[in-house]
Parts: sequence; structure tokens; C-alpha cells
Amino acid sequence: MKNQFDYIDQQILSKLRSDARKAYSQIAEELKVSNSLVHQRVKKLTDAGVIQNAEFILDEKKLGYKTKSYTGIRLREARFAKEVMKELEKIEEITECNFVSGNYAIFILIYARDNEHLQKILYDKVHLINGVAGTDTFICFDTCFKRNIPIE
Repeated sequence: MKNQFDYIDQQILSKLRSDARKAYSQIAEELKVSNSLVHQRVKKLTDAGVIQNAEFILDEKKLGYKTKSYTGIRLREARFAKEVMKELEKIEEITECNFVSGNYAIFILIYARDNEHLQKILYDKVHLINGVAGTDTFICFDTCFKRNIPIE
């Protein structure tokens, strides 16, 4: 899809990336193109899977989740990976799960209300999943920045 991006596609994606709720008519006006062109391009980008969905970004701290951590999970055996990931998906405080290389088979992102809540998530849920051999958890003090990949 990269080779099929033109200037208009890049500009539309850039504007939607900064504010996914921005009206197509406003984007059209800013780019000095027709409203229907913006609609057609967004549909093309959605159909191609470049745009998957528009979502709200929730402030986890304002929702009471003060502890953010990354946890590496070691498996008893590689064959447990899919089963473990299915079980991890059932734990609502886990917002991201990645199958990785290195010392860990799986790396997850957990949001907890506090350290005690994090401990319960780890010991009463994650460690009880069949196939989990152990974990190492890294507390995140602050997120300095977060962004989407560049649009080229």
C-alpha cells in the first residue's frame, strides 16, 4: 500500500492521526479538495486496512489506574503460547499482548489501580495460567511520549 500513497492520502492520514473526530468536510476545506474526495480516500484506506478504526484514548490515571507495567512471560514450553495468550486476553487490565523473541515468549502491558492490584493480577491470574513458567515485571514511572508510525 505504501507505493500507492499520494500527497492527499498522506495529508488525510496526518489530519486524522491528530484528531480522528475531525469532520471530513473540515479536512476537505483545509486541503482545498472536495468533501467527496476525502470520503473516497478514507474508504480506500479503510478497505486496504490502513485505517482500522477510530478510537478514543482514555487517560488511565484519571480512571484510577495509577500503576503501569510491562511484564515478560516465560513459558514452560513453546507449545503453550497460543493457550496462554487466549487466557491473557480474558484479563481486562492487560491492554496489550505481544509474542516476542528473546528471554520471554510473551510481553504484556498491564494497568492496575496500584501495586497491590498489580500483585493480585500477576499472582492470582497470570501465574495461574497453565503453561506460564514465570514473569518479570517492569514498573513504568512515566510515558514520555507515544505516537503513531510516520506516514510516508
